[in-house]
Amino acid sequence: MLKFQISKKPAAAAQVGQASRLPPGGKAAAPYGVRRVLAAFDGATSRAAPTSAAGANLSTPSGGAINRPVKSGDTSPHSINTPANIRAAAPLKFRPLKFGIFLGLSGFLLRSEGILEFGISAAATTTASSSAPAPAPASAPPAVPDQLDLETALRFALEHNFQILQARERIREQEGLIVEIKARVLPRAAVGAGYGITDKTLAADTTGAPGDRHDWQIGLTVSQLLYSGGGVSAALSAQKSTREAALLGLEAVINDALLAVRTRFYDVLLAREQIKVQEQNIQLLEEQRTIAKNRFDAGASSSFEVLRAEVAIANARPDLIRARNGRRTAIDRLRQSLGYANPGAAGPERAPGFIGDLAAISRVTCELQAALDAARSNRPEIKQLLVLEKAHESGVKAARAGRQPEVSLAGGYTYRKDNRSRPDGLGDPLDGWNIGVQANWPVFDGRATAGRVAQARSQHAQARLRTADTTLAIEVEVRQAWSSLQEAAELVDAARKVIEQAEEALRQADSRYAAGAATQLDVLTSRLSLTESRLNQLHANYSYNVAVAALRKATGQADPF
Repeated sequence: MLKFQISKKPAAAAQVGQASRLPPGGKAAAPYGVRRVLAAFDGATSRAAPTSAAGANLSTPSGGAINRPVKSGDTSPHSINTPANIRAAAPLKFRPLKFGIFLGLSGFLLRSEGILEFGISAAATTTASSSAPAPAPASAPPAVPDQLDLETALRFALEHNFQILQARERIREQEGLIVEIKARVLPRAAVGAGYGITDKTLAADTTGAPGDRHDWQIGLTVSQLLYSGGGVSAALSAQKSTREAALLGLEAVINDALLAVRTRFYDVLLAREQIKVQEQNIQLLEEQRTIAKNRFDAGASSSFEVLRAEVAIANARPDLIRARNGRRTAIDRLRQSLGYANPGAAGPERAPGFIGDLAAISRVTCELQAALDAARSNRPEIKQLLVLEKAHESGVKAARAGRQPEVSLAGGYTYRKDNRSRPDGLGDPLDGWNIGVQANWPVFDGRATAGRVAQARSQHAQARLRTADTTLAIEVEVRQAWSSLQEAAELVDAARKVIEQAEEALRQADSRYAAGAATQLDVLTSRLSLTESRLNQLHANYSYNVAVAALRKATGQADPF
């Protein structure tokens, strides 16, 4: 297992390696803040890190039970309904004994197919899903804080980053599709009613005698799928795998979002330190101008040295202006990564004070082979694609099920008018039940099923190729991140030594200039070298912190905030 070995704890809030905390919400501390995000979708899920390919959209074989309207006197082979006995007018009532017999027979057949337990489970899941409270609407973003540290920024992004919010909604979408597929194995019930009245002329019979003008009926129909050739179970398995892939997709989105927040927070700190360096540079140049003026007033130098000092100050001001603009731009990019949108806030130019510095932590040791092995095991993108391969494999089974017959149990209870009652009245009612088995076997469908199977197989093959392609891309990403970390570590060591040398060179140049042994150009060159060395050190520290975060993300490690 890949481990980042850190010999010294960072002191600043902007450094990596801080204690883990949950996102805001008043909850107790947890080892990894992202688990709180996943818990809303996966119950007791406890992954070490929450997964970037889109979830598969698998189609299922169309078709279902044959729900054919049943009419009195129908003797076709598709219905076992027989003419009901003529009864006297009676109020509408439900026959519990007859309907109980229907449900009991249905339950026996379902047990024989192994579907009853599945149907009950699906019904319980559907009920639980429908009774679950709807997600609360996103609250208005808070006002711009006075101070902001890296940990607070990461916690805020977990709750408000728009990419993370979209990934959450994709999980809810997959849950809805699972409910839709489960509905195919649950009983379906419908109540139908109708009433019609016919003109006297049209209702008259051939002898001219008045006919029956009124017609009405009320009926309850119930159907239950008994067998579908494994199509429903395969489609459900595919959709569950797709939901799992969506969870892994959320993990990948979170990792990307937190890396972006961390990098852009470092951008803000870098811009802030660059402003300080440029201000110090101008301050040193102004001191040099003062010395040149004093020497000119004393007659020890010419006005050329004063002019050259003023030119140096003027040339340094654009760098300070660009550094200030870079800070404003970095803050806006960080705001985008955080998902902070508050257009109604007063003072659009107001920005918080950012807490932290770019002091690099102690050396992080990591072997390249260990990093590659960790990435293959931990990266959510690879896990997601492997799960999608499984989903596409189930999709092939679901497509093949289109060649199998579908068998359904159907029944109902009807309450209608007796056609032999008096013509001008609503008539006496008749009521009765019917139950039967319906089957549909597509003997020849124009090779539509063969086409769906071919598509499903191709999608499965494409999924395998995407897995191989993504695995290779991740390996390249790990190698680049590892190489960047080695480069940044060497730059940090080199910059630290150069700073010491540049400060000593400036000290000697000032002493020699005061003694008349050095020129003003020597002093200005030494000050410029010191400024350049300080900027190089800032960039080295920045690159090191970003490289550590990038390698952690590349190997699938959780953000340690």
